[in-house]
Amino acid sequence: MAGLTIADLQARVRQAAESGQALCLRGHGSKDFYGQEARGEPLSTLEFAGISAYEPSELVVTAKAGTPIAELEALLASQGQHLPFEPPRFGGRGTVGGMVAAGLSGPARASAGSVRDHVLGLTLINGRGEAMNFGGTVMKNVAGYDVSRLMTGALGVLGLIAEVSIKVLPLPVASATLRFEMEAAEALQALNRWGGKPLPLQASACWDGALILRLAGAEAAVAAAQRSLGGELIPQDLALPFWTGLRDQSDEFFLGAERAVQGGARLWRLSVPQTAPVLNLPGEQLIEWGGAQRWLTTPAADAQVREAAAAVGGHATLYRAADKAAGVFAPLSAPLMRIHRDLKKAFDPHAVFNPGRLYGDL
Repeated sequence: MAGLTIADLQARVRQAAESGQALCLRGHGSKDFYGQEARGEPLSTLEFAGISAYEPSELVVTAKAGTPIAELEALLASQGQHLPFEPPRFGGRGTVGGMVAAGLSGPARASAGSVRDHVLGLTLINGRGEAMNFGGTVMKNVAGYDVSRLMTGALGVLGLIAEVSIKVLPLPVASATLRFEMEAAEALQALNRWGGKPLPLQASACWDGALILRLAGAEAAVAAAQRSLGGELIPQDLALPFWTGLRDQSDEFFLGAERAVQGGARLWRLSVPQTAPVLNLPGEQLIEWGGAQRWLTTPAADAQVREAAAAVGGHATLYRAADKAAGVFAPLSAPLMRIHRDLKKAFDPHAVFNPGRLYGDL
């Protein structure tokens, strides 16, 4: 299977469509836990890898689906650039295709934007085995529907993402990490207060009685923010492993969550307004993105968690659990479900790709 081409992938999809066989799209399977259980015959993208084009002066890179995120980031770093949304790499197993299909972003998402915000264009193989190109390699490409971003976070149910063009950014000139002794309620108030000021806040994390801030930008701006905010300056040799562990979901909170899940608890990912108060739910919470993302490890019933998120204008995703029978993603209204089904029928009429990964038969 070495040296796969677009034509090889198209042929495999056509064969599946003709035989009525479902396909499970995957790289290393680093995100198999996310969404409903993956079903179908595995179709690996690992042999379809490599950087197709890179224009550092244009801040855009195009990579094939099986390209390791780590390999892409090493290339970008050699030119003083990076993926500003900090996608989790899951022990080095994450690939570019999976990064876009899952749509997961890291600690800097609140300041830099999400994966979806940085996808400029992509090549998709639909359920008929047709290669389709969407978007382009510039931010101002506005022709037609923004299908490229539609594929971000769709978990591969609409098609096989073969190649992606991504907007990248220069690495920050300076950064600093500050620690504050604060419980969650006080930390949320502080984050909302600081968010209204011209401070170079790049990332935040609140857990276990501490608020950790990362500043990033020009040296003068970072230095001025340090003086203004106070707090304890964390040395870079300690700060970097912390942010890396948070990004890759390998730090103490997530390791503890995995152990709790094995014991019957659930790990939830809650998306709420930054101004939402601390949610009255049992278990441990880790708060990121200035308050907009709340990780919750809890034995609470699914309905209790979803109702608490909805009450503050947000929604809850069942991120890790031994039993996901109650559904992973927030239930959709009838009109939205109809749109989902119509999209699935248009892009994957033979229901080839990742059946059931999102909702029911989607």
